[in-house]
Formats: sequence, structure tokens, C-alpha cells
Amino acid sequence: TVTNADGGFSLRVKDDLGAKEIEFVYLGYANAKLALNGHDEINKTIYLVKDVITLSEVMVFSGDATELVKKAIEKIGDNYSNQTNLLTAFYRETIRKRRNYISVAESINDISKLPYSSNMDNMDNERVQIIKGRKLISPKLSDTLGVKLQGGPNIAIYLDIIKNPNLMLNPSLLGDYRFRVDGYIMLNDRQHYIISFVPQITYPYPLHEGKIYIDVENLTISRAEFNLDMKDLGKVTQSVLRKKPANLRFKPENVSFLVSYKQIGGRSFINYIRNEIDFKCDWKRKLFSTNYAVVSEMVVIDEKHDENAKIPYKHAFKSSQAFSDKVSDFYDADFWEGYTIIEPTESLESAVNRLRKQYI
Repeated sequence: TVTNADGGFSLRVKDDLGAKEIEFVYLGYANAKLALNGHDEINKTIYLVKDVITLSEVMVFSGDATELVKKAIEKIGDNYSNQTNLLTAFYRETIRKRRNYISVAESINDISKLPYSSNMDNMDNERVQIIKGRKLISPKLSDTLGVKLQGGPNIAIYLDIIKNPNLMLNPSLLGDYRFRVDGYIMLNDRQHYIISFVPQITYPYPLHEGKIYIDVENLTISRAEFNLDMKDLGKVTQSVLRKKPANLRFKPENVSFLVSYKQIGGRSFINYIRNEIDFKCDWKRKLFSTNYAVVSEMVVIDEKHDENAKIPYKHAFKSSQAFSDKVSDFYDADFWEGYTIIEPTESLESAVNRLRKQYI
């Protein structure tokens, strides 16, 4: 599920699931469970406590962090799905100007995913198809700048760091980074190495820096948190900006990513992806700049093995398209029917105000 800016969310649980409880999981915290009581509507604040790892003996990793990453890459064929799968995912894209949301759009998508033993050489066979969608908030006519994100739900393909190793995990590119073991952490009740990495070489384009989390037992890369190296803003601008008015100045401030995988039956699948781009814009001859934030999130809600999970090219969402422009073509009045996922409020601004009044 996905929360709003204040952590609030809603969740529908179908009766026919026979669910008795909901489990809450967060990185670095002990899992918590909430009992379900029939048809009752539950309105609770969930508190998690930090998870302290208690070991019977001291674990010290004395090897080279780069070698550890190489071993994790070598085990991709053993640790990740070796089948063709059809994933169903919820995607949300928000664009914020200062504190106000100027665009909120979301959709249910099908995603065709090839076995992880295959790489991005045949990425054209991995496609995303919008099943249904809606746009909750549209830009105001008074806005002097329209902000759009290119590619939309295709983040499920391009930000899958295991399938798309050219992001950072290509063995031939590991020398571009300096890796270091920063300790251990419990993630989904499994112990993980925390591996930090920073660029150690300069290219005409920006590299990444951040952390990856590797399962101690089976060397699965379960999670990655990283961002573009912001030392050279000119390179970052060339990397993320596609088009702007000639008299507009664009200044990127943050380009960050989060990718996580979940293990099912000994194999890992893509589970959650988040991308955030923060930037400032100002018009020449204007004194003040304006802050913008573009956030896209995708969470997988179902996965099934299907050797024929091929999405025709004509039905696929194209990487050149803007999601906010196309999502209205897939409007469905019964958008949420049959899907056990978060139901966002009609207006995120009013939701935030209600939460503040409730808890202050």
C-alpha cells in the first residue's frame, strides 16, 4: 500500500479472503500485526518499535564489499524469478507546486516480466499496459508552467535494477563505484548487509550513490535506495530534463529512487518502486523561484506465472508518453472494484488538513 504525505492510508479487505490480521513491515523496525474484526471499520494509529539485532556471536564481514556485490550478481539466476510472469500493479503519480498538488493521477496496470536470467537486451518484450485509471486533480488554467513526467508506469521496467544492470549492477561497471559494508539490518525478518556506494570515476553523465541491502543467507539484493550524484547540476539537468521554455531556468535539487523486492517460495520479485524529482524553476526577470516535486510510485499487488504474458506493442504504454496526458483515456467509474489496495482521497490537500485537525 501507499500512504499520503502524513502516513495516512485506507485499505479494503475482502470478506472472501478470510483474513484475520494485517501485518505492518518497515525497514529497521519490528513487524507489527493488527487483528481484523469482521466487518468493523478500524481507525487506528500503528506504532512500530525499532528492531535491535541480538546475535549470539559477533558477525564481522572482513571481505571486500565489491566482491560481495559481485557474488550477489552471480546469484541472480538462482535468487530471482526464472519464469515469465504477469504482474498487476498500482501506480500513482503526483506533481506538487510548492505545497499544492497540481496533478494526481493513478492507474491499475499489467506488466509483462521475463525471467531474470534474461537481461535488458530483450527489454522490448517487457511492457506495461494500463487497465484502468483516473486523474484526480488537474493543473489550474492560471498556472504558467505545465510539468509532466515522461514514461510514467514504465518505471516498473527501467528501474528494476536487477533486470536493468546498466543502472549500477553491470559487473563491467562496478569499478565506477567504491563499495563499503556499513553494517547489518533486519529487513522482512531476515538479516541483511548494508552496502553503501559512491562514484569514484567521472563521466559526461551523472552516476548514482546510495545503499543496497543484501540478504546475508542467500545474497539476494532485496532493496536499493539511491540518487543521482548532484555534484554537477549541469549533468543532472541533461539527464532528467527533456524540454522547457527558452526563458525558464531549471535547477534540479534531488533525483532519488527506491526499489524493493519480495521473496515468494525462495524466489524474489519486484515489489515496490519510488522515484522523486525535486527542482526549482524561475522565469528570467523574475525575482523568486518556485519549488516543484514529481513523485511516482508503483506497488505490485498480484503476480502469476504466465508463459504467454505478452502485451501487444499497440496496447503498451510508450516510454515517450506522459502519464498525466493519457490516463484519462482509461477512466473507469468503478476504479477500485475488485482491488484490495489503498484508496486515496479525492483531494490530498483536504486529507492532510483533516489529519492535522484529528491529531492536533
